[in-house]
Amino acid sequence: MSAELSAADARALSLRAQGFTEPRPAGRIDLRHLRRFVGRVNVVQMDSVNVLVRAHYFPAFSRLGPYPVELLDRMAYERRELFEYWGHEASLMPVSLYPLFRARMERAKRGDLWGGIARFARENKKYVDAVYSEVRERGPLAASDLSGRGARGEKWWGWAPGKSAMEWLFWTGALSTSSRRNFERVYDVTERVIPKDVLRAPAPSEEESHRRLLEMSIAGLGVATVKDLADYFRIKVPDARPRIAELAEEGRLIPVRVQGWPNPAYLDRAGKVPRRVDVRALVAPFDPIVWERARTHRLFDFHYRIEIYTPSHKRVHGYYVVPFLLGDTLVARVDLKADRKAEALLVHAAFAEPGRQPASIAGPLAEELRRLAAWLGLEGIRVGARGNLARALRAAVR
Repeated sequence: MSAELSAADARALSLRAQGFTEPRPAGRIDLRHLRRFVGRVNVVQMDSVNVLVRAHYFPAFSRLGPYPVELLDRMAYERRELFEYWGHEASLMPVSLYPLFRARMERAKRGDLWGGIARFARENKKYVDAVYSEVRERGPLAASDLSGRGARGEKWWGWAPGKSAMEWLFWTGALSTSSRRNFERVYDVTERVIPKDVLRAPAPSEEESHRRLLEMSIAGLGVATVKDLADYFRIKVPDARPRIAELAEEGRLIPVRVQGWPNPAYLDRAGKVPRRVDVRALVAPFDPIVWERARTHRLFDFHYRIEIYTPSHKRVHGYYVVPFLLGDTLVARVDLKADRKAEALLVHAAFAEPGRQPASIAGPLAEELRRLAAWLGLEGIRVGARGNLARALRAAVR
């Protein structure tokens, strides 16, 4: 029979697994802190939207506080401790995980994944081979550096043919990200990017790779359903389910029922419910604690949509909506923008969740917004009039 877990304990376990319950460093944040953060979450999602700050920089700030963002870049593109690949969407991950994604690269070569771009590669093989040869001879190169315009005049999925070819080669492991140039991916042949000892490491079977990734998933989630575990590294549920059953049979996952959750779940065998959860953090829209929206609703009773992709007249809370975590609960959300020209953090709207008192939220939220503004090099905070929390927050900011 499965163990029973309260909803509050599930929240606490999840926050502990993601590193939110650890105190922020008191002094200067260095590479050791960043390594500990990345080693805990194992996958840092990237996104091109820069209305506030690039998505992959934000999760470390939420846990550690203000840190030099160049440390993360240094880990990835100078020290080669991290690599880019499709982990949970486009992601930065510890380079030690690279062999676990070889099976995914092989699937891509067979055309089992991302069918449209696989078709492009089949239909334009000579061109794709020419792009690879050019990178090998001239690299590192961005798509905009390629000498030829492409095999066809049309664009594929919003990309020019050169970009499509490079993304196919990246997807299949022939190219890797060497660096970023104003966030544009700069590619090089993989053997010049990934450390030699990592490339020489034997690649596990797809089944074993999934097992190991799913173990990392439960370590990062604390407690999770089959779908939650599969989603962490974007493993298909039918592929994940038998591996999860094996891990449970071996005692590496503990079956559990969580109060209010409709589906059975699993507990990290090393998970311990913290005695006290007193978190105060603004949370990135692509943070692992909230990126699976159904799980966010189960954990926090928080219906979350970032609304970037929602037509403006249908938006409820704003364009770039950031949840605010207080205690063990998501108590509010704010629509934020960094106005770098005016050197101000703009709070277009601020909403307390139903049943939450704005007066009890405004002070802690103002403190986190000040910390965020300082980290981004912004001088002031401007709070707009929208939302039931706006008036109290404006007073607290003053």
